[in-house]
Amino acid sequence: MLAGGAALLLTATTPATANPNAINPIPVLNGTAGLPNLVGRTRAVFQVTGMASPNNTESYNVLGTDLGIMWDNGAGEMLTAFGDSAGLGLPNLLAGSIWAWRSNILMRSHTHNPADGIFFDSVVRDVFGQARDLIPSPKIPFIEISRIPTAGIAVNGVQYMSLMSVRSWDNVGQWTTNFSGLAASADNGETWADLAFTRRPNEGGHANFQMNAFLKDGGFVYEYGTRSGRNNAVHLARVPENDIQNLDAYEYWTGQNWSHRGDVNAAAPIMGGVGELSVMYNAYLGQYLALTTDPWNSVVMRRASSPTGPWSEPEVLIDTRELPAAYAPSIFPYQTGRDLYFLTTVHNQYNVILMRTAL
Repeated sequence: MLAGGAALLLTATTPATANPNAINPIPVLNGTAGLPNLVGRTRAVFQVTGMASPNNTESYNVLGTDLGIMWDNGAGEMLTAFGDSAGLGLPNLLAGSIWAWRSNILMRSHTHNPADGIFFDSVVRDVFGQARDLIPSPKIPFIEISRIPTAGIAVNGVQYMSLMSVRSWDNVGQWTTNFSGLAASADNGETWADLAFTRRPNEGGHANFQMNAFLKDGGFVYEYGTRSGRNNAVHLARVPENDIQNLDAYEYWTGQNWSHRGDVNAAAPIMGGVGELSVMYNAYLGQYLALTTDPWNSVVMRRASSPTGPWSEPEVLIDTRELPAAYAPSIFPYQTGRDLYFLTTVHNQYNVILMRTAL
């Protein structure tokens, strides 16, 4: 998501905001500041996107981007979806932006050991060779300003992304959605179908599932959801893998048991103070891990022995005083022993960095 402050170069001491027009007006400067020097338990390892990245993302007109949501495609290849991605070209003047941007793009990688970085093998391109919008949006404020991926998963050889339809960028860290919903690809992410029948409107119980994280476990797909924006409570749904497209087949965690199928209003909060979320089982710890940012914009981790929790108190991985512009941590999808790797966006560079924490 094109999250920023009114003057990007001055936001290093404030949390990332939600303003699509506040990205660096000089595109070639994005991602050229180098890796952040962190002194806590986490280290910056590799610049994944931007002008200084070995991936040369500028070659397909990605000078700035965010999120970096990773999942295995079911055949040992990692797919990574990025959010609002800025480049050169016709500006989106209707939205008040001097950038040409795409809302959702996809890159592929065979990196399983990210100690030396994550390297992309291919990118989904348009006829001009630039990274292509997978699910286009009109980019009209108060209609649909962007369609942003929040989660990805493979089921039976089909790739699924959960995307949120952003209606407006609001106050710092807040935005309003129209709905969330699934898109599907049967050709490894090259083309996508927008599954309109899976949409959750931003109302009633469905409002708690506007931004999502996926986890596969025991034949189920678990969907961890929050309202749009940051600093919200998490609610939990699950569905048999084969029924992922059927909203009526989802059941919801009440805090004690699973509800009747389709009863979205039964979902109870399982943790609070959450921004963009990523969840994965960690074999080294034998626990489930959840990464997010807290209300102060620190990157934090929680642990649980079960997908339903209870979840531990948050452990700080990146203190906001070290890197106040970080957001949207996403866990690397392959087991890497004691080292936990994740991507996070560094807003004052508006690009994505690979991080490593020792567990």
